[in-house]
Amino acid sequence: MDQAFIVDFAMDSIKTTLLLSAPMLGFGLVTGLLVSIFQAVTSIQELTLTFIPKILAVFLSLIIFFPWLLELMVGFTSKILINFPEYIQ
Repeated sequence: MDQAFIVDFAMDSIKTTLLLSAPMLGFGLVTGLLVSIFQAVTSIQELTLTFIPKILAVFLSLIIFFPWLLELMVGFTSKILINFPEYIQ
């Protein structure tokens, strides 16, 4: 196991983590911005109004992107398991 292998494995792990979290974070960000704009326009300062739409948006994005997320996780896991003999050398 050399340094290039470890760096490549770490980069692949970080890339996979970012790809797995991006849809939920993106939907939460857009929903938070829209709710904040709505609150600023209507002068509503209810704190619970910000949390419920974000939770629903993240849950909805998880439902929408679940097949792609599952494919990404299975691909990453199978790559690790297939190359396991190389990892322990």
